[in-house]
Amino acid sequence: MNAAKAGLEDVGLDDSAYPFVAEVGIRWSDMDAFGHVNHARMVTLMEEARIAWLLSAGEEYAPLITSAMIVHVDIRYQAQLRHDDSPLRIGMWIKNFRSVDFTIGYEIRGAHADPVSRPACVASTQMAVVDVEKHTLRRLSPGEKDYLKAWSRRLVASR
Repeated sequence: MNAAKAGLEDVGLDDSAYPFVAEVGIRWSDMDAFGHVNHARMVTLMEEARIAWLLSAGEEYAPLITSAMIVHVDIRYQAQLRHDDSPLRIGMWIKNFRSVDFTIGYEIRGAHADPVSRPACVASTQMAVVDVEKHTLRRLSPGEKDYLKAWSRRLVASR
């Protein structure tokens, strides 16, 4: 995993194009009968990468991390991924945020893929922020918005 420095969405850039890159191993159980990573398992692999990223934030942002709930997942496959492609390189960034939610972008490549190649998978997860005790949506705090803004590719590209 590493912090990265510059880039633009979905144009096939190397790991430096992302604020955070996780390496996630493919397990044999992640495969379907055709030898590809199963769709449902891809969501789990993305979850492992997302958790590593969110936990890297530290205790200061624990309220954001523990109150974020997935409300939408979008995945577009552009090439197959197989067990031999392990570990996956999953580049992530904040695509946008609003008052009560934020969207994480993902570009996923196999371990042996050319870093400037087209990603095998492009995805996003929309995360709503909830008040865990009241079971209602809550607004992002100014500090949480600043934190999310720092993980935007637009800001990373301008550094």
